[in-house]
Amino acid sequence: MIRKPLLILALALSAELGAPTIHIAAADDITVEHPWSRATASNAPNGAAFMVIHNAGTSPERLVSASTGRAERVELHTHRMEDGVMKMRQVEAIDIPAGGEAELKPGGLHVMFFGLKGPLSEGETFPLELTFQNGGTRTVEVTVMKAGTKMPMMGGSHGGSHGGSHGGKDSEGQHMHGGK
Repeated sequence: MIRKPLLILALALSAELGAPTIHIAAADDITVEHPWSRATASNAPNGAAFMVIHNAGTSPERLVSASTGRAERVELHTHRMEDGVMKMRQVEAIDIPAGGEAELKPGGLHVMFFGLKGPLSEGETFPLELTFQNGGTRTVEVTVMKAGTKMPMMGGSHGGSHGGSHGGKDSEGQHMHGGK
């Protein structure tokens, strides 16, 4: 652990030498709200997780990878319209702007699980490790919702999440007040 006087000396020396300033988002600046997944069939090879990642810091952050023991491989994904067809594509990272958020949701950005080692069952939870470019690694507990859930009610405190009680909207724009 670097002691404060040494850190101040290092910063003073880097400023004196004209070194570039490095902005690092503190781990406390990143919060993950309501990580969730949909239940899968017993033979489903793949699944996905969704959440909202908030960055209260003054520097942008990036989610660069994720992992879980529930799948053989985990990737960051998005959906894109290509030649009139919606296709899922892997992305290098998910940007979280300073003072902003990244919403991972069905039909958009998400964490994709390949080679599930068993079905995701409604009501269970499982750990998901999120790695950020500057803010280190954080483990959250993903709650498995009913199959077909579009956007569960946001709020509560789930695995490193912060509280809140605002409902989501379904694909038709209707306010949702439950887990369906």
